[in-house]
Amino acid sequence: QVQLVESGGGLVQPGGSLRLSCAVSARSFVDLAVGWFRQAPGKEREFVAATRWSGGGTFYADPMKGRFTISRDRVKSTLYLQMNSLELEDTAVYYCAAGSRLIAGRISLEAAYHSWGQGTQVTVSS
Repeated sequence: QVQLVESGGGLVQPGGSLRLSCAVSARSFVDLAVGWFRQAPGKEREFVAATRWSGGGTFYADPMKGRFTISRDRVKSTLYLQMNSLELEDTAVYYCAAGSRLIAGRISLEAAYHSWGQGTQVTVSS
């Protein structure tokens, strides 16, 4: 069982930056993949970025490449999402998620993740 708690959301102006954190609690981190999804008002939840806890690549949705960076701190058991050059369209609730033994072809699929955080609101507005 994996527990996830997000933090760091807030209000930011267009072009600004924000860093989200996700505290990860798990019995085992072996074969664990962790990622970020987001859901904007009136839209379906979409993939943002993911990585494998033990290493082995990072994955990004195309609109986030070059602007967002996913990372994890194994000592602090925390997942991060650094978001730069934020745009109005980045406004959404951001969720942290965890899945097990995810191959690259499934790591962007919402259904592949078995644990979810409660979400944190990010609002980009002038």
